[in-house]
Amino acid sequence: MSVSAAASAREILVRLHDVMAARTAAQAKLNAVVNIIGEALDSEVCSIYLLREGVLELFATRGLAQEAVHVTKLALGEGLVGTIAGNVETLNLDQAAAHPDFAYRPETGEEKFHSFAGVPIIRRERAVGVLAVQHADPRRYADIEIEALQTVAMVLSELIANAGLIDPAGGTTLRPQSTAPVRVPGFKLVDGMAAGAAVFHQPRITIEHTVAEDTEAERHRVYGAFDKMREQIERMSNQADFGVGGEHDEVLETYKMFAYDEGWARRINEAIDSGLTAEAAIERVQQRTRMRMREIGDPLLRDRMHDLEDLSNRLLRIVSGQLGTAAQMGLRQDSILIARNLGPAELLEYDRRRLKGVVLEEGSLTAHVTIVARAMGIPVLGRVRDVKRLIAEGDRLLLDVPAEALVVRPSLAMEEAFDAKLAISQKRRAAFTAMRAEPPVTRDGQRITLMVNAGLRDDAAALDLTGADGIGLFRTEFQFLVSATLPQRERQQRLYRDVLEVAGDRPVVFRTVDIGGDKALPYLDHGDGYVEENPAMGWRALRLALERDGLMKAQARALLEAGAGRTLNVMFPMVSEPWEFDAAKAIFEKQRDWLVTRGRKLPIDIRYGAMLEVPALAEVLDLLLPKVDFLSIGTNDLTQFLFAADRAHPKLALRYDWLSTPILRFLRRVIEPCRDAAVPVAVCGEMGGRPLEAMALLGIGIERLSITPAAVGPVKAMIRSLDLGALREVMGPALATPPADMRAMLEEWAMASGVELA
Repeated sequence: MSVSAAASAREILVRLHDVMAARTAAQAKLNAVVNIIGEALDSEVCSIYLLREGVLELFATRGLAQEAVHVTKLALGEGLVGTIAGNVETLNLDQAAAHPDFAYRPETGEEKFHSFAGVPIIRRERAVGVLAVQHADPRRYADIEIEALQTVAMVLSELIANAGLIDPAGGTTLRPQSTAPVRVPGFKLVDGMAAGAAVFHQPRITIEHTVAEDTEAERHRVYGAFDKMREQIERMSNQADFGVGGEHDEVLETYKMFAYDEGWARRINEAIDSGLTAEAAIERVQQRTRMRMREIGDPLLRDRMHDLEDLSNRLLRIVSGQLGTAAQMGLRQDSILIARNLGPAELLEYDRRRLKGVVLEEGSLTAHVTIVARAMGIPVLGRVRDVKRLIAEGDRLLLDVPAEALVVRPSLAMEEAFDAKLAISQKRRAAFTAMRAEPPVTRDGQRITLMVNAGLRDDAAALDLTGADGIGLFRTEFQFLVSATLPQRERQQRLYRDVLEVAGDRPVVFRTVDIGGDKALPYLDHGDGYVEENPAMGWRALRLALERDGLMKAQARALLEAGAGRTLNVMFPMVSEPWEFDAAKAIFEKQRDWLVTRGRKLPIDIRYGAMLEVPALAEVLDLLLPKVDFLSIGTNDLTQFLFAADRAHPKLALRYDWLSTPILRFLRRVIEPCRDAAVPVAVCGEMGGRPLEAMALLGIGIERLSITPAAVGPVKAMIRSLDLGALREVMGPALATPPADMRAMLEEWAMASGVELA
């Protein structure tokens, strides 16, 4: 059957072309379509369900009872058909009834059919129907048959849309239903505040013709579009100006790699071979990419797929001649850009003088567009839902990323409140900037070490901007995450040397690569096909590095050579037992000895530290502390491990408070033996970057913090207004006999004591 299946897509499209051109009623066309598909795939059942008034209705069938047509209806998410449309996914089942979402409809007479395969019919990125086939014998449909169904579903979307058989735009209009002010929540990607007019990144390109008349002509159109797209990417890459060096350069190199990817071009060519036009072929491959993105659990791989989607949009605009994005048309006023997602090259096309902010329906902290926007100094709010329903082109927008909110069509009072907050923010930033030369000393004379976390080359500049004491955590994995291949040792060395040179005589603590788990690399896998159910607690960080010791050896050499003539501070992440620290240190020492034999210049001293993120390590501090030069507590992972609560889970993210008694007692239990052993201990998690939480940490004995650069000013202001001795007198009894609400108690004490927490 696979031989006939290989030609089935083209055979079906040729026959569908005649059906679509015929002067017959839409229902007659659909009746003909199910017969054509069923015959071509040798399938006993072929059915088409269409979305009407929010319900999927059986419109045509070959093999099911004809009396069920226009009678059988399923809600989105109901049954297999509803699941396909609701999730915009493909199902391929050898036993349909065994699927948990199976819903039996007796009027269809489908009980004798076991096999089931269904694909969504997509129009403008939403499912408007489902194309399904069934067979009496239990079997899974071949991949090439599924691809044929997906190709046909694309052509069907054109037929049913032209016939007016589906709800236009899913019942939504281009204008919002209300013109009242509305506040929309989002997720902070790049901090900042901005105001401007709403500008949608691009109008959706509607593909008018899907079936090709001349396959070779379509292929030449795609080749020409690829050439033009690559020229654009090269030109933008050469023009991008962020200053000297940076991870954004690597982002653009990875992006260019996608643009020249032969596999992507080959898939588009295969779609043209099936009988699609150039536009439809690009869209067909793009739809497959979107479906894969929904199935990918790894956020970093999803981010890379967004780059490919950006390129697909660009290629589609070129081949269709519809080049009008907001960037090409030009921004005429201060603007807030709105998009489902953006690739880095698309963002670079905009006039930076007029582009004040970006709002994304998707987006993540590790996406390439986020990295580039941070380098450009453009605030970005992500995961903002329903933008097309709530916002119209030209609407006035207030973007408040610190508050994780977007205000649409603000009232005068909202504008005034925003302007006041912006002015205060600017005034406070100016005050923090003026304070940068002042040391973080408490009112009773206790000097606190205040350092910054970093991961980008440009982050090192925050040392001068904030007056921080050094970099307490440099996340070396970021270079690995934005690269298309494993970074070569020379490139790693160049990054580390640049950071050390910017830091000058201030210390930099390099954390060795913390990859794996939820920070998976496409070029580094398990090798055994195992899929982790709990990646945060799996094969990651030091565990991965010790197994793939070639990776750690290369990084060790890069760090040792970059630190020549200086003191090098190296920290190992996710240490669970002392032997892991010993093994990691041994790799560094062996590389050090190797460099000595070759007469290479080395650091004058190497200080080795460990991160305490795994609670088990707290039980063996008596064994670990004699081995380490310093210890850092990573409160982000530690909190989720202590509470068995995924910090990314929306229902759990706010449930466990950093100021709860279990956390503070655990931290104090770690701090005390470190103090007795004279081992410096720091907190380098997000907890230390919040003034109230930082105050509590100082109260239980922490005297070293490493936090985000933006938090240095507020935390320093808190420190300089704090009587540390008085606070510690309060914290001891509070932990011994905890109040009902530790956070409220600390806030009340801070207010009464004149501690600055704003």
